[in-house]
Amino acid sequence: MDTDIILETQGLTKEFRGFLAVRNVDLRVRRGSIHALIGPNGAGKTTVFNLLTKFHIPTSGHILFNGADITREKPAQIARRGVVRSFQISAVFPELSVLENVKIALQRKLGVDYRFWQSVSAMRKLDAPAMALLEQVGLPRFATSLARDLPYGRKRTLEIATTLALDPELLLLDEPTQGMGHEDVDRIKDLIKKVSADRTVLMVEHNMKVVADISDTITVLQRGEVLAEGPYPVVSVDPAVREAYMGTEEHE
Repeated sequence: MDTDIILETQGLTKEFRGFLAVRNVDLRVRRGSIHALIGPNGAGKTTVFNLLTKFHIPTSGHILFNGADITREKPAQIARRGVVRSFQISAVFPELSVLENVKIALQRKLGVDYRFWQSVSAMRKLDAPAMALLEQVGLPRFATSLARDLPYGRKRTLEIATTLALDPELLLLDEPTQGMGHEDVDRIKDLIKKVSADRTVLMVEHNMKVVADISDTITVLQRGEVLAEGPYPVVSVDPAVREAYMGTEEHE
C-alpha cells in the first residue's frame, strides 16, 4: 500500500437506469495535497462526491481510504473515519450566533447532542476552541453576530468553520467559491490554502483561477470519465481539456 495516497478509487462506476454517470474512474489523492476535480456541467463531478461520501452506492468499483475498503460503508461511518464534505453540515442555524454555530459542530465532534438545557458553564467550555476556529477562518469579530446577518461570503466561511470543527483528515469542498465576488473568492481561496496545511483537500471548483493558484493536482472529468490528470501547467495546455472545458473558462 502506498501510504502517501489517502484516497483511491478503482474502476468507480455509477449507473442510473442505463445512464452511466461515472465510468471507470481511477482517482488517487495524495496525502497533504489540494486536489481539484473539474469538468463541464454533467461531467460527473457531483456524482463522484456523492459516491465518495456514500450518498450513492457504486454500481461497481472500489473506494479506499487510508488503505481500507470503504465502498459499502454508510455516510456516518465515512464521517467518523475523517472524511467530511462541506455541505453535509453547511446548513447553519440562522437564528444562532456565529460562535454558537461552531460550538454545535464541536459538540458533534465530541459525540454529544446539542442540549439546550445544559448549564451555561458546561457550554462555556466550548467557547475557547470555538473562538480558536473562528480565529483560524478570520471570523472572530463576527462571533456574536447572528448567522443570518452574515454576508454571503462570510456565511460560506462559517460553513467551512463548522466543517473544520469535525477535525476532518480529508476535507471535501463542493464549489466553495460559487456565487461569490472577487474579494470573497480570494478570501476563501486563501482559507483553503491555510487549512490544507495539516489535512488533505479534495474540491470540486469551477473557478479556474482558484484551481490554478492552489491545486497541486487536477483531475478533469468529461462524460463521467477521466479526461486528463496532472498539475495545472500540464493539464491547462492539453488540447482535449481546452476543448472540453478550460477554453470556456479562460474568458470569464
